[in-house]
Amino acid sequence: MSEQRSYPRHVKTDAGDIEIRLMSPADEAAVLGFGKALPTHDLLFLPRNISEPKVLSAWVKEIERGAITSLLAVKEGKVVGCGTLVRDPHSWSPHVGEIRMVVSLDVRGNGVGRALSQETFALALGAGLEKLSVQMTVDQQAAITLFESLGFKAEALLRDHVRDVDGKTHDIVVLGHNIAQVQAQMEAYGLPGAVQH
Repeated sequence: MSEQRSYPRHVKTDAGDIEIRLMSPADEAAVLGFGKALPTHDLLFLPRNISEPKVLSAWVKEIERGAITSLLAVKEGKVVGCGTLVRDPHSWSPHVGEIRMVVSLDVRGNGVGRALSQETFALALGAGLEKLSVQMTVDQQAAITLFESLGFKAEALLRDHVRDVDGKTHDIVVLGHNIAQVQAQMEAYGLPGAVQH
């Protein structure tokens, strides 16, 4: 399956109207501000600390290179969420993508994370990926529940895998979604469009 998504898109959430659009180099300062405003623990969702300017610069270069695709959730001109699809077509896992997502505290629990995760999932489907993964600390239960509702299942627990700014280690849970397997099951039941978003 290959579907090209068009952006921006607008969704209505309990937090209000949200614009979802592709991140561009012009967004670097806004995303840095978003990252700096996140609770420190939330940054552990991501492999790197996006509140650091040099990390943001590297991120923008990866977007320009086409290695990653990032979506921003924007409310009234302010970045309130970010979802990223990371893939490496030159690795041994070209069929696998990783979703990275974080939403600001003030809109959390109002459907912004769901809209952003569904849109990032749709990007993965459009890219023809067969499997997705996402990782987070084990205490981020709302995020785990959100991804489980999208069909992700726990595949691994990595003990003491990340260290926060205070030096404390945290366990990471890795969730996976075998898109190809679910699509095959749906087609077997005569529901080929059931996993499309």
